[in-house]
Amino acid sequence: QVQLVESGGGLAQPGGSLRLSCVASGDIDNINAMGWYRQVPGKRRELVAAITFLNNTHYGTPVSGRFIISRGDAKSTVFLQMNKLEFGDTGVYYCNADVQSGLVLTDYWGQGTQVTVST
Repeated sequence: QVQLVESGGGLAQPGGSLRLSCVASGDIDNINAMGWYRQVPGKRRELVAAITFLNNTHYGTPVSGRFIISRGDAKSTVFLQMNKLEFGDTGVYYCNADVQSGLVLTDYWGQGTQVTVST
């Protein structure tokens, strides 16, 4: 079992910045990758950014070049630096952990944190 707690959401103006944090606890030694997804009402949850335990990163097309995902020294913490925010970045952002235990792969999710971009 892995528990994820997000923080750092809130309100920002277009062109502004926000930084999200996610702390994992529990079976953290089996985490393969962590990432951020976002969802707005009526739409599918979409990948924002992900980072593997080897620090390989992947970004969704809408945020590439504006957002940066990184891991903390503890490796069980992941950050999302969001720059040049746009109205379309509004949504609930969920932290995700991809955990492998033997041959079993399990996705864990945080509760989500709201990000609103508005004037």
